[in-house]
Order: sequence, then structure tokens, then C-alpha cells
Amino acid sequence: MSTKEEFVRKMHAKLDQWNAEIDALSAKANAAEAGARAEYHKQLEVLRSNRDHARSKLNEVESASEGAWQDLKAGVELAWESVSEAVRSATARFK
Repeated sequence: MSTKEEFVRKMHAKLDQWNAEIDALSAKANAAEAGARAEYHKQLEVLRSNRDHARSKLNEVESASEGAWQDLKAGVELAWESVSEAVRSATARFK
């Protein structure tokens, strides 16, 4: 079982990765044809919203006591999986 600090560090690294992936997808969206560009930007809005929700959950874990963070961990992991799937799906669509 990981410690709170290890968990938070791992989640921050994942956030950084998602930010980079979203930035790359945004660049592709901006370079796309006008018709596809609007759809790509809608998908990016959803990705950013999901990422922000996951970040919010991580903030809850960071501010939780040592005893309470384990209770929040499952919610963070669910939010994380949702964002991971959304990024994978968007990346596949942008190809």
C-alpha cells in the first residue's frame, strides 16, 4: 500500500502527463479543417472538465488527514480512470 505522499506524487505526475496530451490534442485541433475543429474543441472541453474534476479530487486527498485520505483514494482512482479513458478515446479520434 502506498503512502499518501507517494499517491499524491504519482497523481501529480499523471496530471502533468494529461496536460501535455491535452496540449498536443489542442494543437492538432487548431490545425484541423474547420468542420472537424469545432468537434475537436468540444471534446477538448470535456477532457479539460474531467481533468479539473480529477484535480479537485486530488486536492481533497492532499488536504485530508492521514487517516481520512484512504477513504478518498477510491474516489480519486475512479475519477482518474474516467480521465484516462477520455484521453485515450480522444487521442484515437484525433488520429
